[in-house]
Amino acid sequence: MKIVSLLPSSTEMICSLGLREQLVGVTHECDHPVSVSGLPKVTRTSIPHGTGSLEIDGLVRSRLRSDPALYSLDMEVMGRLDPDLIVTQALCDVCAVAETEVRDAARSLPRAPRIVNLEPSSLCDVLAAIGELARATDRVEEGKGVVAALTERIDAVKQRTASEVSVEERPRVVFLEWIDPPFGAGHWIPEMIEWAGGADCLGNRNGPSRTLGWEAVMEARPEVLLVACCGMDLPRTLQDLPVLKARVESAYLPCVRDRRVHVFDGNAYFSRPGPRLVDSLEILAHTLHPRVHPLPDGLPEARTVC
Repeated sequence: MKIVSLLPSSTEMICSLGLREQLVGVTHECDHPVSVSGLPKVTRTSIPHGTGSLEIDGLVRSRLRSDPALYSLDMEVMGRLDPDLIVTQALCDVCAVAETEVRDAARSLPRAPRIVNLEPSSLCDVLAAIGELARATDRVEEGKGVVAALTERIDAVKQRTASEVSVEERPRVVFLEWIDPPFGAGHWIPEMIEWAGGADCLGNRNGPSRTLGWEAVMEARPEVLLVACCGMDLPRTLQDLPVLKARVESAYLPCVRDRRVHVFDGNAYFSRPGPRLVDSLEILAHTLHPRVHPLPDGLPEARTVC
């Protein structure tokens, strides 16, 4: 089976099922595991390299009013790869090639490939998506093993929180998926905050992230402020730090007073609905309650910025 992945998260799922050798094409953003970096790239983006965050936000809003997505397929590469299976999503118009373009492309290929459309909006949905992909690729037993291992880690965090973190010890948390302008986190993040031992203030559970005014952030008076910018690694996120500091340091927020403003690598963690969301949960839990939740070996600590 020749598989093309149109999502970094599905690339990670495919590899977790032991299908790296069947993966023949990936997106321009797929970078994990490292072994996929040399595979043919089947997508391109309309966002110029080096564009600032506020400009990206404006471009996204403008394009979404006229075009279904910011990414497009390279049909020359797709035709050469001639895949049997395409894995895509229709959850977010910003994050991947539009579903209609994928289906049109599939019909134009010499052998119309099967399309698997993954749409997880919660961590439980991510586990179900792994199972769905396992069934589509005849890796059912492997899928059961992957899901069982991830579920065990999730349950361990939830159990530690339930037994060792009282309601009074749960800090008020604001989680931002973008800084300029601020976006409150959605989808799987609010439930992860709850499982990790926090009280989410401005998230949109199982729904899309939402633009916030800075006033809403200030009024929430977060005791912990977390930032993982969607699709941005840590160095790129830190470029926007002056915007964040200018707002929060002048507001005398509890999170600033107690030095609990933390930044994560949003590209590797939190943004991608794949196996590493469980890594993200463990990092988040350690950040909120380090004495309760040990950080597993190999996972990075959050960067405290103010």
